[in-house]
Amino acid sequence: MRQRLGELRGPGVRPRPLDARALAALAANPGCRRRALLDGAGVDKTALAGALGSPAAFGQSQFALARGNSFEARVKADGGADLMLLLYERSGGGAEAPEPGRVAVPDLSAAGPEGRAARTALALREATTAGGWTLLDHPLITLDVAGSPAYLEPDAVVVHPDGGWTVVEIKSFPMIDGSADPAKVGAAARQAAVYVLALERVAAQVLASTGRTVTVRDQVLLVCPKDFANLPTAEAVDIRKQLATTRRQLQRLTKVEEIAGQLPPGTTFDLRLADDGKTVTRSAAELAEAVESVDAAYAPECLSACELAFHCREQARAAGAVESLGRGVRGELGGLRTVEEVLAAARTESAADDATGGSAGAAATACAPDTNAGAGADTDAPAAEALRRAAALRAEALAGAGAGAGGARDTTSRSVGRADGAEGVPACR
Repeated sequence: MRQRLGELRGPGVRPRPLDARALAALAANPGCRRRALLDGAGVDKTALAGALGSPAAFGQSQFALARGNSFEARVKADGGADLMLLLYERSGGGAEAPEPGRVAVPDLSAAGPEGRAARTALALREATTAGGWTLLDHPLITLDVAGSPAYLEPDAVVVHPDGGWTVVEIKSFPMIDGSADPAKVGAAARQAAVYVLALERVAAQVLASTGRTVTVRDQVLLVCPKDFANLPTAEAVDIRKQLATTRRQLQRLTKVEEIAGQLPPGTTFDLRLADDGKTVTRSAAELAEAVESVDAAYAPECLSACELAFHCREQARAAGAVESLGRGVRGELGGLRTVEEVLAAARTESAADDATGGSAGAAATACAPDTNAGAGADTDAPAAEALRRAAALRAEALAGAGAGAGGARDTTSRSVGRADGAEGVPACR
């Protein structure tokens, strides 16, 4: 399987690692086989989107990255003294307070991602057995996603004296008067939920090797700048809802090997870069054919989460797919899959409306139940009936507006005629 995924990327192309943000976005759209395959194979979707002519228009600026790194370094300075104090205060105390210089900070360096993940698992097991405060700075943990391992790197994980583990998320957006942007907090919570799921796998390994049950806490510590300064503050965020949703969605993901097995022979997403490592030599038409061989599940929400969203949106619009209108609209339309089908369902009774006399017939159709809903048997009778009633009400409103405008024009013309002496009325002098 690893060889097949390498063929999809192209010879000599290193896989692009998954991060928690990508996994959270993938879990939010588990029906997208295209993203599941590309992420599982480690394809660089940003470069692929650019070669297709639909480059991604989102990302984090270098200024934001530098500011975030600077703030994280401040939070973790002096062995993470400020961070451990914030965690102790927000977790309600209880255990012995972490004293500066007495918090263990193990070295997690190792060769390669497999080595770092193994070193992190060992450090977690040792810290849990030791029974003190331990801060793991940028540990590396793994999570199985659609049959393919993903390596994740949280900002920090803290081991409590009672053996519990807490995920720490350090963000550069401010927390003003004790509250932060709800959308950004939600994104951080979904990202932390992915880390907790990966830590649960390590906790199971600790239980198997030591017989000690480890609790991975479903409250994570979110650390942000306080107000408009660079001083850290923190809040405990309950992620039980995000945890349940992410776990359920990841379980629904189709296995990567199943998707790859259904591809046409010879399919590859190799960009065939030139010797400079930047110039794409493969044609956009070939790449588009390869990409379109895998089904996508586009929704407008993809625009803020997936690098291929603009390409998929163009496809959806060209095909007239109702998915481009949003998941809510798609759900309301039942089995009507294209915009043409929707318009046809709305125009089903247009002939009957004309026969009954325009707006009056439209009003009758809108108010009376549809007696022909079962005829011709569209299996989406509720959606089709709602569309017909909406079309009839729209026609009635437009007819009424037209009649009102016509009446106003007629009144104006009569007034002008009387001013000119028409209709037996003397003209004004």
